Amino acid sequence: MAKLRVLVVDDEKTQRELVGGALRKRGYVVTEAGSADEAVNAAEKTFFEIALLDIKMPGRSGLELLGELKTTNPDLQAIMISAHADFDKGLEAMKKGAFDFLKKPVDLPQLFAVIERAGERHWLLAENRYLREKLDEQYTADGPVMASPALREVFSTVARVADADATVLIRGESGTGKELVARALHRASHRAAKNFIAVNCAALPETLLEAELFGAERGAYTGAVARRIGRFELATGGTLFLDEIGDVPPSIQAKLLRVLEQKTFERLGGSETISSDCRIVAATHQNLEEMVRTGRFRDDLYYRLNVIQITISPLRERPEDILPLVKSFIDRQNVGRKQPITGITPEAKDALLSYRWPGNARELLNAVERACVLARGDAVDRRDLPLHIQSQTAPSANSTATVESPTLPLAEVERRHILRALEFHQWAIAQTAESLGIHRNTLRLKMKEYGLERQET
Repeated sequence: MAKLRVLVVDDEKTQRELVGGALRKRGYVVTEAGSADEAVNAAEKTFFEIALLDIKMPGRSGLELLGELKTTNPDLQAIMISAHADFDKGLEAMKKGAFDFLKKPVDLPQLFAVIERAGERHWLLAENRYLREKLDEQYTADGPVMASPALREVFSTVARVADADATVLIRGESGTGKELVARALHRASHRAAKNFIAVNCAALPETLLEAELFGAERGAYTGAVARRIGRFELATGGTLFLDEIGDVPPSIQAKLLRVLEQKTFERLGGSETISSDCRIVAATHQNLEEMVRTGRFRDDLYYRLNVIQITISPLRERPEDILPLVKSFIDRQNVGRKQPITGITPEAKDALLSYRWPGNARELLNAVERACVLARGDAVDRRDLPLHIQSQTAPSANSTATVESPTLPLAEVERRHILRALEFHQWAIAQTAESLGIHRNTLRLKMKEYGLERQET
């Protein structure tokens, strides 16, 4: 780590030189200033991680100077110093963003300890700011991953709550990318340097899930030939992602609740109490409220998990993301490929934009991967897509639309989509209703509502 740069501001030359000299001996890079003006000039030339500010100085006070310095360097850690135990001034300084408040004459060992802590906080804030900027770059509306307002809102929430240790519940259909959001939360948090541990709660039977989460002592169950360290221990200091939390059996729900409330647990078959320091991020595609109502999920655990909720819309509700995702998936497939795929044909675009994607982004990824393998040229064509996507989404002969303008009213978007489906299926009610995923009677009501009638030629 680079040496900390410290700005020492005090109108008393003796005190300023005493503190500055002691800090230099400790290896810090020190700049001294005898007034607020000198300090501002120094800060314009040098970036400081730490500032020691005398509260009472001729001209502008240390409190006024604190505000000026923090305006251009928000991560600056300021330690306020005063000859008097003026707790009101100290409190005011802390409200303005000061890191700590010390009394003259300065106790050097105490000062060194405070500066070390302040330095750690500065680097932590700087690293977190960098991570947030990288997160914004990765999920910008112009980037390869995200275009829809719904997804931009998801990652705006991620950026806002990443540093909090509150439990997060991510909701959305299977394949919408809940784990990707959980990993983004971890990367943007102050826990990013520690482990991100994921557990699929639906993939393991009850006994094995308990051992997987909490660990197990030797002999705790058949096949336990050695001590097993659980995911809660492995995630210490980091993030534990509990995917498909709705599938956790009731007996384990009670143990999860205890960990969330008391931050402690015991390994399966053991008596040692182990502390847990990890952030919990859970995810589900199920209706937890209905599960609580029917007694299949504990209400107290639900409230503990649902402190912050992030909901990911299904892909069919954000068609703006389809083509950017396709480009991203093609770029991924092009790595190491002798003949790269350069794009997709208009017919393939029409098919991809019309399909409803019940499997969401995961299904889209699989479809693009298949199409890249089967592509006959340097572009993905409709015939390269899976047959069920081709058969249900082929555009009508006179259709040139790809995706409706986001400025159109929702009813108009629905009317146009139904009309295209009717034209493709030659106005066959049963086939059109099946392709749209609605009942025939519902389709007839929609046709009547929008005045859709077949025009005889």
